[in-house]
Amino acid sequence: MRRRATLLQRLHIDGPLLILLLTLAAGSLFVLYSASGKSWDLLAKQATSFGIGLVSMIVIAQFEPRFMARWVPLGYVFGVVLLVVVDVMGHNAMGATRWINVPGVIRFQPSEFMKIIMPATIAWYLSKRTLPPHLKHVAISLILIGLPFMLIVRQPDLGTALLILAGGTFVLFMGGLRWRWIIGVLAAAVPVAIAMWMFIMHDYQKQRILTFLDPESDPLGTGWNIIQSKAAIGSGGVFGKGWLLGTQSHLDFLPESHTDFIIAVLGEEFGLVGICALLLIYLLLIGRGLVITAQAQTLFGKLLAGSLTMTFFVYVFVNIGMVSGLLPVVGVPLPFISYGGTSLVTLLSAFGVLMSIHTHRKWIAQV
Repeated sequence: MRRRATLLQRLHIDGPLLILLLTLAAGSLFVLYSASGKSWDLLAKQATSFGIGLVSMIVIAQFEPRFMARWVPLGYVFGVVLLVVVDVMGHNAMGATRWINVPGVIRFQPSEFMKIIMPATIAWYLSKRTLPPHLKHVAISLILIGLPFMLIVRQPDLGTALLILAGGTFVLFMGGLRWRWIIGVLAAAVPVAIAMWMFIMHDYQKQRILTFLDPESDPLGTGWNIIQSKAAIGSGGVFGKGWLLGTQSHLDFLPESHTDFIIAVLGEEFGLVGICALLLIYLLLIGRGLVITAQAQTLFGKLLAGSLTMTFFVYVFVNIGMVSGLLPVVGVPLPFISYGGTSLVTLLSAFGVLMSIHTHRKWIAQV
């Protein structure tokens, strides 16, 4: 006798992912309340963004992957057009032009949406070709990746640009990119990096790299953030100072404590135990994403699920690496924990795509 589908199954929601995401949501609000200086306003905005993101996740999970694949090219064109709009008439804040502002309605960051659109576009393109991809298809894929990458670098937003670059290249890698080409790209990375340093990177971005190499060279200037974040994490010890008792953030020693450097607040107040608990949840999310990738029945779904999962890993790795001084500061928020509405909605939408790929796998044919 056939067993009746549960409510989650009828809604195409993956139970393990939902539990992990709700756990992160609850924990992040506690940390954000402390990191924001007990701001109920920021807390309410973040909770609202979580609600919108969860609705987006559930809605996206209802669509079959083959339906999504049909609309990917249009989504890519629309995303690039929005990036051009940002470049021409975007809203400027803190020295960067990254937002589209509709007065009295909404302000959003189009580059965030490319974190989903970019890997979906390359997955759609390669899924219709013979794999491993021929050189022509690799070149076209790199052009598709490079256009939004350069538009986002111009904003400037190097952190988001690198995440989008990673999302697209992960699809190429999983598509069977030949090792000699990978080695060639790595060899070309040196002259490309030199060219970016000389002609593309802004002075503040160069200073971030120099600060990463020697933060103590300017302890009261550019090295301040890294020094204070490491001091906050170290002072938390094993069990932390306790919720709302962190001194580095509450005494304003730690800049951007509610956004990019929020894990330093977590480490100071909840210690090594708190950070390990967060890393465990992240590990479980990534593990579940890899399981969904392995079980995907279509090439499009497999490439897209794997890329979204690995991009999420890079997201976490880069933020923790830069806050702990292991990587240069590139302005990448901590997923689900840092304050930020557009980023939060985008992340939850990405997990909605993963849920769709997983829950529709028994009924769909090859894309």
